[in-house]
Amino acid sequence: MITRLLISLLLLCSSLASAAELTDMETRWLTAGSAMLKYAKKELKLPIDIIVQPTGKPTDVPLALGFQDGRCKLVLTMRNRTNVEDVLSTVPAEQRTLMIEAMFAHEVGHCWRYVQGQWHEMPAGFEEHADTAAHNHAQELEQTRREEGFADLAALAWIQQRHPEQYGAVAAWMRQVRQPSPASPVVGSHTTMEWLQLAPTGDAFAAELPLFEQAGSLWRKGLLNQDVRQDARLESRQASLQR
Repeated sequence: MITRLLISLLLLCSSLASAAELTDMETRWLTAGSAMLKYAKKELKLPIDIIVQPTGKPTDVPLALGFQDGRCKLVLTMRNRTNVEDVLSTVPAEQRTLMIEAMFAHEVGHCWRYVQGQWHEMPAGFEEHADTAAHNHAQELEQTRREEGFADLAALAWIQQRHPEQYGAVAAWMRQVRQPSPASPVVGSHTTMEWLQLAPTGDAFAAELPLFEQAGSLWRKGLLNQDVRQDARLESRQASLQR
């Protein structure tokens, strides 16, 4: 049954012809993400291909999303590596499947944004901050951080919809993973705490809305909070220059 399910979901690279050739870890991860993948393919009609890398580097993330020729490429890079599940090291064994499902939902959130033609785009009514737009690296970092914020909220909305009793555990783990490094003075591209803190419980999501609109509503609220803080900083800076 599991093999049949995975075959129906997978579009593998040429060296991998069937689910029977997947490793135990790849099978476990794809099984954990199968409900989200089925929803993405059958309900949302997202163009997702699944690629299994034959090998990888220690610095590769186990699950990532890319875009090519109008399609989303969900890439698993797990072979010949010993650190694949380091991100789950603090999670009890019985909860790891749930966290992996949230990771798949996060990547599907990226795909949804891409297919909508909204990748790295600000929503209506928002603009890039002038000081960020003037510096390419800062702008790219902020664009990536925004997309990560949206995808994190999409993952939490999915968990609230499918596993509401487990929401607290998943949200706590995500906040732990997304905590900024105290050793770095720069906000990283995956530091999404300002969005995660908007959803401390599943009640933060408007259940009457479609999944990604639930995420988008909170995401825009986070962007608005950014604008308010940015305006306050600019006013403070202008006031100090006038003294």
